[in-house]
Amino acid sequence: MTRPAVDATHDPSVTSWVESANQPGADFPVQNLPLGIFTPAGSTSPRVGCAIGDQVLDLAALAGAGLLPEILVEAASAPTLNAYMALRAVHRRSLRSRLFELLRADAPSEVQEQVAPFLSSRSDVEPQLPATVGDYTDFYASVYHATNVGSMFRPNNPLLPNYKHIPIGYHGRASSVRVSGTKVRRPSGQTKADSDEAPSFGPSRLLDYELEVGFWLGPGNSLGSNIAIDEAEEHLVGLCLVNDWSARDLQKWEYQPLGPFLAKSFLTSVSPWVVTNEALAPFRVAAFERDAGDPQPLPYLSSKDNHQHGGIDLTVEAYLSTAAMRQQGIEPVRLSRGSLRYLYWTPAQMITHHSSNGCNLQAGDLLASGTVSGPEKDSRGCLLELTWRGAEPIELPSGESRKFLQSGDEVIFKGYCESSGRVRIGFGECRGLVV
Repeated sequence: MTRPAVDATHDPSVTSWVESANQPGADFPVQNLPLGIFTPAGSTSPRVGCAIGDQVLDLAALAGAGLLPEILVEAASAPTLNAYMALRAVHRRSLRSRLFELLRADAPSEVQEQVAPFLSSRSDVEPQLPATVGDYTDFYASVYHATNVGSMFRPNNPLLPNYKHIPIGYHGRASSVRVSGTKVRRPSGQTKADSDEAPSFGPSRLLDYELEVGFWLGPGNSLGSNIAIDEAEEHLVGLCLVNDWSARDLQKWEYQPLGPFLAKSFLTSVSPWVVTNEALAPFRVAAFERDAGDPQPLPYLSSKDNHQHGGIDLTVEAYLSTAAMRQQGIEPVRLSRGSLRYLYWTPAQMITHHSSNGCNLQAGDLLASGTVSGPEKDSRGCLLELTWRGAEPIELPSGESRKFLQSGDEVIFKGYCESSGRVRIGFGECRGLVV
């Protein structure tokens, strides 16, 4: 079993000497310590950072000051997190433990004095993509999303026969994965209305978001080998929020017979901070409880530990802010709230299945969950579902309505884990403005 255990770094009684980390509802308390890449003000050189409260701690500076173990110096000094992701889980955990020691409120005063100069306000730095993405794979792991979408097109047979036997996914476009805040340019492509005799080319009219969660991978497996289910979490470095933007009109025309292409390859947005698998240890839950008549996973996708602890109780929310709302001073409105615990397949099962044919996964690869939807209408994770293909427009407090996204719309994702007796762990935001 490689799943991280709850340890002293999750102690809810511990606070940080970085006071902003102790504020109620803060995304980045000392129990979180997510990693990312940032560019300091006035610099063009990306650095590895750790988010703590409203600050960023420069890990390269820490390493240069001799405050990190030698095994971590190269990864802490790199311009991306790929080297960190390539480390064995035991070394990744040692970095978390060391940062926890340096940032806890009862750290010796001389330690605080050494570390304090390496902090910068998050508002003064520029977040970057956490890693160089070698490959990006998007799954279809929410049975509620798959059922909703399937019922729109196949009312009598919404789920295809393979869905409950195999984690479904497609190979996405790594080159267009971008950090939160990257503007969303409406894509053009071929579309064909049912009433048209031939397709036409032009801008998408049915632009949508997809509320997803990303899984950053490392260290990976060699070509021809595979990752066993009980070893999968050694390769799960951390999680982020993902918006897999979708042009539904392009998608409808092109997706058969080989699946998504131009409708999704124009942009995928990710949040800048990688919340480590270790930080999420207190929020592990049982895998999704399948219906009595559902098939059980095949042996290579099944283990006792994955069944009991393979899920993650992560809440994800989607918000919308239109240009008119911003002009009127109206706060972004929440469109949906879902949970990762509703995924039919666990992250470990996705990793194991992906490698089961000998495909070599690599440090910095990104997997995504697919749209996270739940059983209730307000937990549907995209406009296609929320408006039921545009038949049920969403009414906004500005007097506007939306079937799909319009220019000037900004979509904002938030995520967090919280439970009784534990400190809330936040994911920050994933934003995109349609231009």
